[in-house]
Amino acid sequence: MTPDPIRPARQLLRSLRHGVLSTHSVRFAGHPFGSALPYVVDPAGRPLLLISDLAAHTHNLRENPAASLCAHQADVIAGARVTLVGLATRIDDADALTRFVRLIPAAARYASFGDFHLYRLEPVGGHYVGGFGNIHGFDRDAWITAPGALGAAEADIVEHMNADHSRALLDYCRHVHDITPTTVEMLTIDHDGFDVRADDAVLRFDFAETVTDAAHARAQLVAMAHATRATNP
Repeated sequence: MTPDPIRPARQLLRSLRHGVLSTHSVRFAGHPFGSALPYVVDPAGRPLLLISDLAAHTHNLRENPAASLCAHQADVIAGARVTLVGLATRIDDADALTRFVRLIPAAARYASFGDFHLYRLEPVGGHYVGGFGNIHGFDRDAWITAPGALGAAEADIVEHMNADHSRALLDYCRHVHDITPTTVEMLTIDHDGFDVRADDAVLRFDFAETVTDAAHARAQLVAMAHATRATNP
């Protein structure tokens, strides 16, 4: 199978959860306006933003929904970075809001405020720099992953892992992130990987390949469990 050059970009965006949103400034007409803010990514690969009605970027989006989101690793020169360009519009989606708060627990208090609302960036394309010589532009079709069968099974997979496989989740934390938490809980799963709360931290785990349904996800989770036990018998 030919490797997907865009998948590492999507995995990067899913793992970082903070970036710079650029909007068209109302106050300074004709100029871009950058705002540092948290985000999460939905199962299809679309960024979700929980933003205040009072924020400058929200005023900007009401006038012009065209925006971009840039996220990068700590080393902004040598590290990987990705920019998504699209339209950011307000949505009313309880499941998306639940996902946001699960992955960014500090957002729970803001989610209860009447002036905070969820926006979704619907990408038209973007740009990824994964290192020297690893540079790719892409369009929406290359980026978006339709949730499909995996999306329908997400809640059941998460419930099953938390009920029956907490030992495996602990092993994943030790093997991938080199930590041994007291408590673990799977939060989400998608085509590219899954998220786990380990004590107070939210950790991201990448699958070795894109998964398409529950059976494929199970195979990847089992393979990861075997790999952890081989190194931590």
